[in-house]
Amino acid sequence: MSTSAEGSGGGELDHRAEWGFVAVSEHRWPASLAVAVAIVLQVILPDRVITGMGPRWLIPLLEGALATALLVANPKRVSSETRYLRAAAIALIVLINAANVVSLGELIHALVSHVSSPTTGRALVTASVPIWLTNVLVFGLWYWELDRGGPGARLGADRREPDFLFPQMVAVGATRDTWSPKFLDYLYTSFTNATAFSPTDTMPLTAWAKLLMMVQSFASFLTVAIVISRAVNILQ
Repeated sequence: MSTSAEGSGGGELDHRAEWGFVAVSEHRWPASLAVAVAIVLQVILPDRVITGMGPRWLIPLLEGALATALLVANPKRVSSETRYLRAAAIALIVLINAANVVSLGELIHALVSHVSSPTTGRALVTASVPIWLTNVLVFGLWYWELDRGGPGARLGADRREPDFLFPQMVAVGATRDTWSPKFLDYLYTSFTNATAFSPTDTMPLTAWAKLLMMVQSFASFLTVAIVISRAVNILQ
C-alpha cells in the first residue's frame, strides 16, 4: 500500500492513517469491565426471559470462567494474543451474545403472547433495559475483537486492512500521529449504532463489519419497537 501521495502544492501528504497506524497495547480492564457488567446484567434478568439457556447460574458461570482465564493471561495490558487466547475471547463473546439473543427472544415472546397483567408487563418492559445494554456491550466487544484481526494483531506491522473507518483515520491533523482505536472507540461505535440504528461517524468497510452492524441495529430496533408498543398498551 502506498503510504504517501503528492499534494496539490507539491508537498507530501501522509496517508498512513487511512490504513491505521500500528496500535499501542491497551489496558485490559475496559474490556474486562464490559464483560463483568454484561454478566451482571444477565444475572439480574427475571426468570421469565432466561429460561431458554438452562439454569440461570450456568451461563454466567461459564462466562466468568472464560473472562478470568483471559484476565490471568493478560492481567494489565493486551500485549499479545495467542491462537488459544483469541479462541477463548471469541467464545466468551459468542456466549454472551447467544445468551442475550435468547433473552431477547423470550422477552418478545412474553410481551406478545403471555403477558396477562399490567404488573407482569411492567416487569418485562423493565427487563428490556439490561438486554438493550448488553446488546451495546457485546457488539462493542465484537468490533474490538475483530477489527484488523483483534487487539493483539493490531500491534503488528503486518496487520490486515481496517474493518472500520474512524474519523481520526481520515482527518490526520485532528489527532496525534500515532492514534489508534481503543476499546472505548468501539463501544461508542456500538452505542451510536444501537441508538441511531445505523452508523454515525464510524463507517464499516468490510462485509463482516457491515453485517454485524446490521444485525445489531435490527436487534436494537426490534427491542425498542416491541417494548414501546407493549408499554403503550400497558399504560392504556
